[in-house]
Amino acid sequence: MPPILNRGIQPATFPKALLILIIALTLLTYFISLKNPWKNEKKLPNSFYITLLSFVVFITVSKFLDFFLGIALLSIIVSYFWGERRVAYLIIVSIIFPLIVFVFFETILGLRFPPGIITNLYYG
Repeated sequence: MPPILNRGIQPATFPKALLILIIALTLLTYFISLKNPWKNEKKLPNSFYITLLSFVVFITVSKFLDFFLGIALLSIIVSYFWGERRVAYLIIVSIIFPLIVFVFFETILGLRFPPGIITNLYYG
């Protein structure tokens, strides 16, 4: 087995793969829109502006408190304002999604997260 495959996925590989996926999905969306053009909206829905604001909240919380607390708040706010009203599902999303992100980056990619309220509990 080649040595590069023996080491597993490298941290620099994930952003490149993600970029390729984003480009492919963008091209797919472009070609679909050529076949079925979108209608022009005069005014964007309020959920668009709330989503933008929630990203500002995410960045602020991630920077000053904790990255995983920021992800939990982002997922709960976006899910709620895009139509999910079941409280149990909102709580599940706010717990499961940060855990999936943590497991993926910590165990598969071997990356440590910056210190924060929740990450300090794990790292000690």
